[in-house]
Amino acid sequence: MKAMILAAGKGTRVRPITHTIPKPMIPILQKPVMEFLLELLREHGFTEIMVNVSHLAEEIENYFRDGQRFGVEIAYSFEGRIEDGELIGDALGSAGGLKKIQNFQSFFDDTFVVLCGDALIDLDLSEAVRRHRQKGAMASLITKRVPKDLVSSYGVVVTDDDGRVLSFQEKPNVADAASDMINTGIYIFEPEVLDYVPSGVPFDIGSDLFPKLVQAGAPFFALPMEFEWVDIGKVPDYWQAIRSVLQGHVRQVQIPGKEVRPGIYTGLNVAANWDNINVTGPVYVGGMTKIEDGATIIGPAMIGPSCHICENATIDNSIIFDYSRIGPGVRLVEKLVFGRYCVDRNGDHLDLQEAALDWLITDARRQDLVEPSPQQKALAELLGSDLALSQPS
Repeated sequence: MKAMILAAGKGTRVRPITHTIPKPMIPILQKPVMEFLLELLREHGFTEIMVNVSHLAEEIENYFRDGQRFGVEIAYSFEGRIEDGELIGDALGSAGGLKKIQNFQSFFDDTFVVLCGDALIDLDLSEAVRRHRQKGAMASLITKRVPKDLVSSYGVVVTDDDGRVLSFQEKPNVADAASDMINTGIYIFEPEVLDYVPSGVPFDIGSDLFPKLVQAGAPFFALPMEFEWVDIGKVPDYWQAIRSVLQGHVRQVQIPGKEVRPGIYTGLNVAANWDNINVTGPVYVGGMTKIEDGATIIGPAMIGPSCHICENATIDNSIIFDYSRIGPGVRLVEKLVFGRYCVDRNGDHLDLQEAALDWLITDARRQDLVEPSPQQKALAELLGSDLALSQPS
């Protein structure tokens, strides 16, 4: 069976991570989120998979290649152009990407599944397809019930008693929400649905195609299902996804490495004397990371591979990406460190280099580190309670 993974978006709501990593490649304990989607598709017999790419396309293609090592076949549809010898991404929208593939060659010739490339899901796809066919649907979207007070964060789906889609509400106020069923970005289509998509222009599944199907009275249904769904649409979502994995709430994601102490997992060759480190799990530490004596790590926390956590530093409910050096005495509480950026759990971020704070947090591979000046040490003490997200005056 055939499937499509939508992977062309820029991921603007997950910046600064997506400056250098496309959303489908964002790691969940060192494993790209799209890899979990491939595993799910393969489990349910979807082995011919098309992926549309645009922003940082080469990152996705170089990792997954033709899919052989994942037990599937993958081909890519690039959306963009070349200017002055440089690839420029220019996404066509989710439905426009499907249409481009179909115009190239009629790939979608039977019931197919479309997944957004930025969510962890644990869905019985075989059962979803069965219900889609039982309804005689041309298009189906998988919905999930959420607490009423959360509907303002999602696209709400309104149906009749038979499940036929009547209308949508995009992030309505709680008082105005006509339903507590939300669109999860998981779709099942028949090839005929692409007759409703124009060629060569940006066209979105949710905002363009679905209203057109409703207006045309097409057999378009919502399929409410209970399943695990962890969206990674924004920085807070990613934050919560890592926490949920470390706390054992996501079935399909196992914490890698070995458990060196209860709730403390490490990759290969971690340099740490745990007797001299204050640590409370759950914590994951990637391979070839060094943690000096006197450091404090409070979970849920993830420290990527090849990091250096200096003496008396504190990592408290934080996520540290690979090759990060956290200086002596630096205290990170509910922060995400990614390259030159320090991000709080709401997505507000500080460019450490621009703020001249890259002596506090920097790349662990740097060879030019020097002893901080007395003024820098004083500033470190000033910031020590919690690294500021604004440049100090």
